[in-house]
Amino acid sequence: MAPWFVWHAVSSTARLSTVLQILIFLPLTLSTLSKSAFLLLSLLLFLHSLVHGTLVLFWGSPALSIMQVPMHPFLLLVCFNAFSESVHPWLTVAASWWGRILHWSSPGFIVMEGMSSLLVAQRLGQVGKELVGEGEAYQFGLLVAAAAAYVASAWWIVVSYPAAAASPLSSTLLGVALTTLIFLTLIGFGIRRTNVIESSCLALIVAYNVWLCGVDDALVLDPALSYTPLLSNILPHLQTLVNFVSNTLPKPVLFALIYRLVVLHFASRILPTIGADSWEGESGVDDGWEGRPTSKLTHLLLTYRQSIFVTVYSHLLLLDHSSQVWWRWMNIFFTLTIWAVELLVSNEDDAVTKDWKVE
Repeated sequence: MAPWFVWHAVSSTARLSTVLQILIFLPLTLSTLSKSAFLLLSLLLFLHSLVHGTLVLFWGSPALSIMQVPMHPFLLLVCFNAFSESVHPWLTVAASWWGRILHWSSPGFIVMEGMSSLLVAQRLGQVGKELVGEGEAYQFGLLVAAAAAYVASAWWIVVSYPAAAASPLSSTLLGVALTTLIFLTLIGFGIRRTNVIESSCLALIVAYNVWLCGVDDALVLDPALSYTPLLSNILPHLQTLVNFVSNTLPKPVLFALIYRLVVLHFASRILPTIGADSWEGESGVDDGWEGRPTSKLTHLLLTYRQSIFVTVYSHLLLLDHSSQVWWRWMNIFFTLTIWAVELLVSNEDDAVTKDWKVE
């Protein structure tokens, strides 16, 4: 077995261990200790991830992913010990200010998620337009995929309607959002500045946010599950441990976390291609995309992705259901507004778009 393969397996396992530790430790602290303890652990994990990202940026050794694995359990023990007895006032103040920063960052997270979702949808639409020129088989397949996306989004909205439209205001907002989506789709088709791939992606984005508006899976545990057996008792109480972990990790929060991180990742990959002139190739000019400002931004985002992960996850865990609902409605209308602006200011499409069937 090649040494590089073993090293790759070990480093990949270390990175996976880091993700799982963050996924479990944060809600575990929130459910078993207090909100202040959770905020302190989140702050410590964020500071550690900043240091880790800086070392990766200037050193870049693959060993860093392995070296940081023991840090997360250590920080968890520090947090538990700090809140086991009397808490130092400075720790409470630091946790309180970190909570305020996360709360004030809510509009920024909504803007990033909305812009990233729209970028990914538009990129998929552009890829679809390029595949149309490859032959009728691609065009037929894309039309079927778009139709399936439309049907899936409609079904998702219908299933989510009883919970998402529980009040007159929420039902009105849902009606306005769906009407806006339909009208923007028809306008985009009429002026030849969108296609069914992009429109169906926007329909799925709206359906996803509507579903989250009706989900109320608060982080409330049964008192019987508030204790995890120690190592000597794990085997006879394995089912209790599994139930504890499954109840500690709220499913909608994990779904929202995965979606937000995925669209941010793909948007960071799309950013370097934005702003290219029409005569530039896919590799950019001169030495490629590396010199573009958007490429440098992408490199920083990927370097500090662990910090983004901790911040996004902590923010989602702090949101209660009512706050989640209002931010989701704002996300829907922000995304649709940006899409409307894009349809109005974008350039005329090329010949491939004119041949694209939107019926």
